[in-house]
Amino acid sequence: MGDQILTTVDWARAQFALTAMYHWIFVPLTLGLSFLVAFFESIYIKTGNEEWKKLTKFWMTLFGINFAIGVATGIILEFQFGTNWSNYSWMVGDIFGAPLAIEGIFAFFLEATFFAVMFFGWHKVSKGFHLFSTWMVAVGSNLSAVWILVANGWMQFPTGMAFNPDRARFEMQNFWDVALSPVAVHKFTHTTSSAFLLASLFVVGISSLFLLQKRHQKMAKRSMVVAAVFGFIASIFVAFTGDEAAFNVAHKQPMKLAAIEGLYVGQEKAPIIAVGIINSSKKPGDDLPAFYQEVKIPGLLSLLANRDANSFVPGINDLVFGNAQRNIIGAEQRMVTGKIAVAELARYKYAKEKGDEAAAATALTLFNLHKADLGYGYLNSPAQAAPPVATVFYSFHVMVVLGTLFPLIFLLVIYFAFKGTLENQRLLNLACFVSIFLGYVAQQAGWVVAEVGRQPWAIQGLLPVGVASTNIATSNVQATFFIFLTLFTALLLAEIRIMVKQIKIGPEA
Repeated sequence: MGDQILTTVDWARAQFALTAMYHWIFVPLTLGLSFLVAFFESIYIKTGNEEWKKLTKFWMTLFGINFAIGVATGIILEFQFGTNWSNYSWMVGDIFGAPLAIEGIFAFFLEATFFAVMFFGWHKVSKGFHLFSTWMVAVGSNLSAVWILVANGWMQFPTGMAFNPDRARFEMQNFWDVALSPVAVHKFTHTTSSAFLLASLFVVGISSLFLLQKRHQKMAKRSMVVAAVFGFIASIFVAFTGDEAAFNVAHKQPMKLAAIEGLYVGQEKAPIIAVGIINSSKKPGDDLPAFYQEVKIPGLLSLLANRDANSFVPGINDLVFGNAQRNIIGAEQRMVTGKIAVAELARYKYAKEKGDEAAAATALTLFNLHKADLGYGYLNSPAQAAPPVATVFYSFHVMVVLGTLFPLIFLLVIYFAFKGTLENQRLLNLACFVSIFLGYVAQQAGWVVAEVGRQPWAIQGLLPVGVASTNIATSNVQATFFIFLTLFTALLLAEIRIMVKQIKIGPEA
C-alpha cells in the first residue's frame, strides 16, 4: 500500500506541475500585454492618430486570444485541489480558499465587465470610457494575480493561522497577516514585473519579425519603442524584487537558498556559484564533492542573504542534521519532536472519542509543546527535507543568466530606434524574435525554483506533499494526466495557430 500511495503522489505532483506550467505560458503574457495595450490606447487618445488605434486593436486581439485560453487552464488547475489534493484542501481550506475566492470576484466581476467594453465598445461608448475600461482590464488582471500569489506565498511561508487539533485543520487567525506577509508581497512584485518583461519581449519580438519581413514597419517600430522602454524598466524592477525575494528566502526558506547555490556545508563569506557543473550523485551528509567544476564569487551569497559579505549562511547539511555551534536545529532533531506531536495528536483524538478528558488534556498539552514540528513527523528520513538540488540550481542560474540578457536587448532596441536604423539591424531583430522563447524559458525556470525548491513541503514546514494528496488509485491520476497533457497541448497549438494567423494579417488589416 505504501508504494501505491507513493506512486499516486508522484503522479499527482506531475499532473499539477504539468497544469501549472501550461497555465503559466498564458498568464504572464496576459498580465503584461494588458498594460501595453493600455499604453498604446492612451497614446492614441492623446495624439488622435488612427495608426495608434490600429496598433492598439492588433495587440488587443492577441491579448484576447491568450486571455481566453489562459482562463481554461486556470480553472482546471484549481479543480485539482479537490480531486488530487483533498487532504490539503481539508487541512488548509479555511486559509487557502479565502484569497482564491477574492481572486474569483476580481476575475469575474471586474475583469469580465470591462473586458467586454474593451473589445466590443469601440463605437458604443466614449473614447474616454473605452480607455478607462482598457486600464481597468489591466488593473483587474493584475489584482487577480495578487490573490493567487498571496495563496502561493502562504504556502511558502505560513502565517496568520493556528492548528485546530479537534478538526485536524489549520484555521485563519489574521487575514492581513496572510495577505501582507513579506513573502506574498515580494512574490507578487517579482512575478508581475517578470510578466511585464515577458510581454515586452513578446511585443518587441513580433514587431522585429515585421521588420525582418519588411511589413508594417512604421507600426512595428512604434510598438518596439514603447515595449522596449516598458521592458527595460520592468527588467530593473525584476532585479530589485528578485534581490528582495532572495533575502526573504534566506530567512524564511533557508533550505531553498542552500539548494539554489548547491551549498551543502554552511560557511562565512559564502560564495555564489557563477558557473558550475553540479554533482547529481551528491547526498546530504556524504563526502562527495558538490560540484565537478565551479567558478565562485566569494562572499556574494552572504551579502545576498544577510546584507553582510562576512556573515554565515547555513548549508543543506546544517539544515538536515543540525549545527549545534550555530544553534541550528536540523530536520533530524525536528523529526523526533514531530513524531511526538503526531503520536500525541492521535492520542488526544482517541481520548476525546472515548470521553477520557484527563487523558485528552495530557495529550493536548504534550502536543502543544511539539506542534511546531508536526510536519516533520511525517518525513521518513532527515535527507527527505532537502529538495532536488540539481534541478533547483540549474533552473535558478538559467533564470539569472537570461534575466541579465533581456535588459541589454531592450537597450539596443531603444538605441537603434532613436538612431533611426532599427529596421537595418537584422542580427538584433533575430535576437529579439528568439528572445520571446527565451523569456518563456526564464519564466518556467523561475517557477521551478519556487516550487521544487520548497519540496517536500506542500505547506512549508507544516504539511508534506505525501500527506496532502488524495488516497485514490494511481491509474485514475495517470489517466487524467495524459488527458490533460493532450488537452493542454491542443490548446497551446490552437493558440499558436490563431496567433500566427492574426500576425500574418498584421495591424494594418
